[in-house]
Amino acid sequence: MTIENTMNISVGVKASYLEQESNPEKARYLFAYTITIKNSGGVAARLLSRYWKITGGDGHEQEVEGDGVVGQHPYLTPKEEFTYTSAAMLDTPVGMMQGHYMMVDDHGAQFEVAIPPFSLAVPQRLH
Repeated sequence: MTIENTMNISVGVKASYLEQESNPEKARYLFAYTITIKNSGGVAARLLSRYWKITGGDGHEQEVEGDGVVGQHPYLTPKEEFTYTSAAMLDTPVGMMQGHYMMVDDHGAQFEVAIPPFSLAVPQRLH
């Protein structure tokens, strides 16, 4: 698991290849990623939005922005964590993702929390 800590908010990421849902012959590679966001600080905070930069193995970049995550705006009290799973489609068998969340604490201060870069890769097969 890849972990990044910003402003007492840690973000851990684990990615996996979804072979059954992928179609390499049509350049469709689906990857799931599970993210755990933990508030290690003393002040509660709410996740407002997300930003992703998705880079394929060919260098093609796609930017994705949106409100909340998986239809939610999780509110994390001190020591609380929130875990969700989502997916990304690539047209190459390898790539990477990175980004950030915009959050606001109970004092009204907005801050950016880094999502660490993580690899998306079809596992090597032994023959």
